[in-house]
Amino acid sequence: MKIRRAERRDVEAIRDIYNQAVLTTTATYDYEPQTLEQQLAWFEEHTVFVAQDETGRVVGWSSVGPYRARPGYQFTVEDSIYVAEDCRGRGLGKLLLPPAIDAARQMGKRAMVAVIDAESEVSLRLHKRFGFEEVGRLPQVGFKFGRWLDVVLLELLLSS
Repeated sequence: MKIRRAERRDVEAIRDIYNQAVLTTTATYDYEPQTLEQQLAWFEEHTVFVAQDETGRVVGWSSVGPYRARPGYQFTVEDSIYVAEDCRGRGLGKLLLPPAIDAARQMGKRAMVAVIDAESEVSLRLHKRFGFEEVGRLPQVGFKFGRWLDVVLLELLLSS
């Protein structure tokens, strides 16, 4: 498995992985698949890494992007990790999270935040493995697939 910085040519594969999650999981609370234009705009605002298998197929990605648009949050970023459905459970998250953390440090950021569906135990364990700490829980703030969902907030302080 090769992990590398994503390029514009990867955006369609990134979008396909994300849209599959939109339609079938609570990893994202989006309801509608992203258009290519929307995904390209998102790509321009994020630092993105991809996992590429031996055939060259992009099978997962991680990103670092703004946590909130207000100036007071300029030193905080949020990470995301998504893996193709047929490649989950192979440890790709362990390969994709470190470059995102390193990128945030290189940007001079103070903190990285992960906003995770409370039922996503795999994602919660992954982040905790890399030093993220649970700093909050928001009961029933999300709604998808006809039910209320809880969110867990995790934080990793990148510098002191």
